[in-house]
Amino acid sequence: MPRISDADTSHNEGLFIGLISGTSADAIDAALVRVTAQGCQMIAQHTPPYDDALHDAVVALCNPGADEITRLGALDQRLGHDFANAALALIEQAGFSPEDITAIGSHGQTVRHMPELACTLQIGNADVIATRTGITTISDFRSRDMALGGQGAPLVPRFHQACLSRPGMRRAVLNLGGIANVTLLEGETLIGGFDTGPASVLMDYWCRKHTGERFDRDGAWAQRGQVIPALLDHCLRTPYLALPAPKSTGRELFNGPWLEAQLTQCPAAADAAPEDVQATLLQFTARTIADALQSFAPSELLVCGGGAANGHLMTALGIELPGANVSTTSDHGVPADMVEACAFAWLAWAHLNGVPGNAPQVTGASRDAVLGALYPA
Repeated sequence: MPRISDADTSHNEGLFIGLISGTSADAIDAALVRVTAQGCQMIAQHTPPYDDALHDAVVALCNPGADEITRLGALDQRLGHDFANAALALIEQAGFSPEDITAIGSHGQTVRHMPELACTLQIGNADVIATRTGITTISDFRSRDMALGGQGAPLVPRFHQACLSRPGMRRAVLNLGGIANVTLLEGETLIGGFDTGPASVLMDYWCRKHTGERFDRDGAWAQRGQVIPALLDHCLRTPYLALPAPKSTGRELFNGPWLEAQLTQCPAAADAAPEDVQATLLQFTARTIADALQSFAPSELLVCGGGAANGHLMTALGIELPGANVSTTSDHGVPADMVEACAFAWLAWAHLNGVPGNAPQVTGASRDAVLGALYPA
């Protein structure tokens, strides 16, 4: 874990809340975490879901459209209140009061991530969160890294290093949200990390379009289909996949129109059954992750994020990575569905203690930096 040396140690330990809604835009993950210089312990969690209207509004804002500034402003306020409500409900559920909480680390909801323009935008107004909860809030975690020439993502590798690295172990930590990202750990050393490509974002789009459900529970629908080899090969030729790290991506590239274009360009997919396309998308996720990890060759793959609950995807990862022992982070002390929320609680602690939260070997930034902007209560 990054050590505190000359940093301010007045907040060396305490209770922190981490808040995030990921690329899938399906819920707010809220984690109450006790953080010390030695490690983290999650005490409680709360996951209020987005309804369909809110989910659709967020997804629509991820691409250019009419009246987007007005929609952005309204949604920023709405999500600020929703994130505050999630934090307050979590505190009450855990039997604490707001006065017991040192700070909230709120990632917010990403609606644009364009590293080629050094631009990233997360909404969920931090002033609203701080005012509503009465708790100091730290937000806007990505901008400083991008100002230093970095990708601004992934931001969880330092937390992975702090809580999941082990001496003598060659581990990859894989987060399966809308987009998949990996952290490479050689013993206690952070080697690197990057976004591998889509995790559930394409599967969620296709599932919603053809079944009305927002996601394919346990990969059951994909399991009924057959992989379309020509479509898989076509998708694997996507230029992003061949880029060297550091790299990051999001809905700006991998989205519904992107998938529809791949289907149009691949004659073999013209009359394919929807479940065959879904099976191919699941295999696309597993293959791109395996390809990205080929040179690192981890002995252990620790999986977190919503995709860790997709049994069919977990099986596919085991097949694609026969040399790695595949498990979830829950088996190693960090609940798989709360890793990112815990990470932003840790990043709030890091901000208050002057501990760098980014990793230049991951993002490409010119130096280490303390991340986030502070919003007093």
